[in-house]
Amino acid sequence: MERIYAPWRIKYLEKADEKSKKCIFCYPDKRMLILKDKKFIIILNKYPYTNGHIMVAPNLHKVMLEELDKESLLGLMEGVQLGIKILKKAYRPSGFNIGINYGRVSGAGIEDHLHIHIVPRWSGDTNFMPVVGKTKIVSESFESVKRKLKKSLKEVFDGKI
Repeated sequence: MERIYAPWRIKYLEKADEKSKKCIFCYPDKRMLILKDKKFIIILNKYPYTNGHIMVAPNLHKVMLEELDKESLLGLMEGVQLGIKILKKAYRPSGFNIGINYGRVSGAGIEDHLHIHIVPRWSGDTNFMPVVGKTKIVSESFESVKRKLKKSLKEVFDGKI
């Protein structure tokens, strides 16, 4: 196979170098929002690597980790911990990639607001598509992912959310 088409990616590619007028963490799209806490926010990644790929950001609009005070840093890590819990409940992954991209050269698509990616992983989830076709296969809609994660969130909090 010589070509694999992914026409939905063009929206991202055409705007990859544009600055958004509104920060997606400060003004989240309700369709992507999992939780807005007083210390952090959890949202779906619009261009996920796998089902359940989420991002956690502090509510403070900061660029670098070292700009956060201890309370904000702890709040961010609480958000990451919660993100892992709800992903485990919803998807039962074998592991996670968790990371921060500082700056455009490191892969940051959103440079102006610090955030942490949580990408669920499963044994054998690497297939030929990313390697040969430079295309990622995400087999679930945003709506389905959000529904599963919101359900898991309620279960983690015993229905108190």
